[in-house]
Amino acid sequence: MHLYIAYKNYSSWSLRPWLAMKVAGIPFEETLLPFAHGDSLKQFSAQHVLPAQVPVLITDDLVIWDSLAILEYLAEGYPECQLWPESRALRALARSAAAEMHSGFSALRSQFPMNCRTEKAVEPSVAVAQDLQRLAQIWARFEQADKPAGPFLAGSFSNVDAMFAPVMWRVRNYGLKVSSAFDRWAQAMYDLPAMQEWLIAARAETWQMPAYER
Repeated sequence: MHLYIAYKNYSSWSLRPWLAMKVAGIPFEETLLPFAHGDSLKQFSAQHVLPAQVPVLITDDLVIWDSLAILEYLAEGYPECQLWPESRALRALARSAAAEMHSGFSALRSQFPMNCRTEKAVEPSVAVAQDLQRLAQIWARFEQADKPAGPFLAGSFSNVDAMFAPVMWRVRNYGLKVSSAFDRWAQAMYDLPAMQEWLIAARAETWQMPAYER
């Protein structure tokens, strides 16, 4: 399998399947396409008749071009990795939260772009404060759920944690506040060896994107 991604410092969508595959121990090769510093992504999208977006997972003759679709494919192809919770009820909760992350939180995502290298305190807007409140509500729902022990949303690491992984960077690096439950989860995510591997690579990148450095 080959995963095509963008900048590790900035690409929140790339982080999601990359982290899930690393944590689950699923072997893959990766290629980074620095779309703002050349035409590699444009050429790649033309070759595969896709939008000029990443991540894209290619396995044999199959091309999967959406983060959540990639995570679903991995969960089906590697059931032993338990990328969704075993409990039907907990799995439904995790999928609901993952889908909300996929389509929601537009204020947080647009006003606080993922930047692994930055650390600054920024006052959230009203719209972002509402997104942060919604995060607290989701974390409270998982806290109240019947789930196995563990520091992640469904106990053990799963696809829902991968979907929210970029939010950890946004909240942590801009000094935002959600809840104590979120803080515990964020620390567990930050401490993952795979996340530290991503961070080391992000810090080593020399590309700069001014829109993400505001």
